[in-house]
Amino acid sequence: MLILQLRNELWKLFGKKRTYIGTGMFLLAQVIFIMLLEFGNGPYRSLVSGIKGAGLSVDNYLSNLTVATITLTPTAFFLLPLYVALVGGDLVAKEAEDGTLRMILSRPVSRLRLLLLKWMAGAVFSLALVITLGLFGALFARIFFPTGGLFVFMPLEGIFGSFDGITAWERFAVVHLVMTVEACSIMSMGFMFSCFNIKPAAATILAISFFFISMMMYNMPYFRELREWFIVHHLFVWTNFFRQSIPWPEVGGSLSILAGYNLTFLIIGCAAFQTRDIKS
Repeated sequence: MLILQLRNELWKLFGKKRTYIGTGMFLLAQVIFIMLLEFGNGPYRSLVSGIKGAGLSVDNYLSNLTVATITLTPTAFFLLPLYVALVGGDLVAKEAEDGTLRMILSRPVSRLRLLLLKWMAGAVFSLALVITLGLFGALFARIFFPTGGLFVFMPLEGIFGSFDGITAWERFAVVHLVMTVEACSIMSMGFMFSCFNIKPAAATILAISFFFISMMMYNMPYFRELREWFIVHHLFVWTNFFRQSIPWPEVGGSLSILAGYNLTFLIIGCAAFQTRDIKS
């Protein structure tokens, strides 16, 4: 029954047109970035100069993985939180607004079970969105750039890395797998606000506002000593897999904290939903 109910939630989620807004915008952003890198003289020269400045071979590292990673960074930092929060904010609040939630709760299904199924559907969506982001980025970049090594340079994060062969593909795949935790955490935040008696748009705005306020404070030099206290510090844990040597203690700590955030968001959301009078 759990599988059948989850399938029903997934059917409803992926049957909504607005669920695909994020996927469409991701693909559009990737197309624009890759086309500019291929046909824009300035961006292309800057990329080649960066690879040469690192003492690496342009023939090997000017590859589809390098270009896909360049497009990955801004989309993961700014677009991904927006669209997973949009879906998370819709999961409960939209059905309450449409009146379908009252009909669902008239059946012998507990509120807790219903919320867990909706959260699981949101987690599946988060995974699917991140996989789509990585897969289409690598495939579309392959049209204009050859396969080869992976070159990564993130000056703000202090990350510089170069990988060859199967290692490059492994790092690229693991980064997207861990990025799912970021997507799921922001989705959970939107889901929590969605459980309150507010509109879907308000739930999404609250989640996005919380994320960007944390990000602004995280990047301010005055709060540099407190960076580990902000959620975005742990949301961007996937960037550590682009380092030559992965800091496993830091990665494990961030993943544990994000698991705690997800559990906290879920508990608060369930507690708030239990107090709501929906069937009257």
